[in-house]
Amino acid sequence: SMREQVSLEDTSVDFERNGFAPAGQLDGMDDRLRTPADRALRQCFNLTAEESCVIVTDENRASIAGALHAAAGEITDKATMVQYPVGNQHGEEPPAPVAAAIAEADVALAPTTKSLSHTAARVAATDSGTRMATLPGITEQVFRVGLDADYEAIEAACAGVSEQVTAADTIRVTTPAGTDLTVRPGDRDWREDTGLIHAPGAFSNLPAGEVFVSPVTGSGRVVVDGTIMPHGRLGPDQQAAFDVTDGLVTEIHDDALRAEVEAAAAEVGDAAFNLAELGIGTNGGVESLVGSVLLDEKAAGTVHIAIGDDHGIGGNVRAPIHLDGILTDPTVYADGNKVELPVSA
Repeated sequence: SMREQVSLEDTSVDFERNGFAPAGQLDGMDDRLRTPADRALRQCFNLTAEESCVIVTDENRASIAGALHAAAGEITDKATMVQYPVGNQHGEEPPAPVAAAIAEADVALAPTTKSLSHTAARVAATDSGTRMATLPGITEQVFRVGLDADYEAIEAACAGVSEQVTAADTIRVTTPAGTDLTVRPGDRDWREDTGLIHAPGAFSNLPAGEVFVSPVTGSGRVVVDGTIMPHGRLGPDQQAAFDVTDGLVTEIHDDALRAEVEAAAAEVGDAAFNLAELGIGTNGGVESLVGSVLLDEKAAGTVHIAIGDDHGIGGNVRAPIHLDGILTDPTVYADGNKVELPVSA
């Protein structure tokens, strides 16, 4: 009941059931969540005692939020937690009090069921100086595996990829499954997701590890053979293909994926069909795809292509969806030169 959750001072509260502990109080908390929570706040964020920190969550992610809140509470006495109802779709705007909380905090982490990455609330917060990470769809397994990372190695891998792609006019991706897509980044900046979120306004996913761009345009065919929602990890004989012409998805050869995009298109029209992102995974610690887009898109040596919103990553299209599809065994060319991709450990 609500009353039980509010009485945080009552040490008899069953943390396991309620999913969170008072700040700074980790007794009874799963130790396996303690380590990644500490790493997130100390290494990824370099949180200090003077800073405020808010954890934004929903009832499905309470154990992870609780571990982060408790770890933050051991560093600063300005650690807070805000819980709101589970969203319907990635990229859906949170309630106004959530937007206010992340905008006012020095540091914000969002372990939520549905992603806040591609929302006006998140963009406004980071524009105002909040440094922030989203952990959309995070599970305890992904939290433990994905945050057990060598961030210096990820940073170096990101730099190595960036060096090869940033000046290119065209990027072409091919895969054995049948992908052949060429995009033009145009004047859009490539961005690095290193997991080191130290500068005001910095933004990252956690787990981290990608170099990505929201291309101005692109054409070709994308055949997803890795992970994509709503399917999760695709089976050996399963593919989700779509065609792209001049930066718009023109045909989707997968019923479930088409249904998701068309539902968004009913609200916003063509914006839902926008070619939103090309990303290259740089996290060598991800040894195999597990069916979590959040983790799998970071796997070294993979490419992901996204449909929908790109206003949070350097584009100008707003949509209530951002759907990433992960491609395995890609070959990437920058102005015709083969890009050397990072490999998994």
